[in-house]
Amino acid sequence: MKLVVASDEKTHLTNAVVSYLKKKGHKLTLLGDLIDKKKRWKWVDIGVGAAKKVLSGKVDFGIIFCWSGTGITMAANKVKGARAALCWDAETARLARKWDDANILCMSLRATSEIVAKEIIEAFLSTEFDEEDLNQAHKLDKL
Repeated sequence: MKLVVASDEKTHLTNAVVSYLKKKGHKLTLLGDLIDKKKRWKWVDIGVGAAKKVLSGKVDFGIIFCWSGTGITMAANKVKGARAALCWDAETARLARKWDDANILCMSLRATSEIVAKEIIEAFLSTEFDEEDLNQAHKLDKL
């Protein structure tokens, strides 16, 4: 699977997630501090940049981080067609995919452990969207 992984801060968690995804065989595009710590990356630019990568079709999904997770989620959701979901556990991630057709997974650098992040990622990437909810989930794209 092709994924964009982005963060406004490179941390132990982001390093662990990137390593984990590579070991699983995913092809990664990195953004933000994950590629250049010298530039002062802002969460708005990273969230919007990751969302644009997803919507361009260059990647299948996005996995993005900021300190709280809320800012980067709001930024990504400003891009028409982005359905970014801030997830704090595997069940929330599974339901974000199943019911909401989320295409960007957002997590908090502050509140997410490495073990929980892996559980969240697995749930998100392994869950298919339930087509019965298509009209509801994609109604957002028309607002």
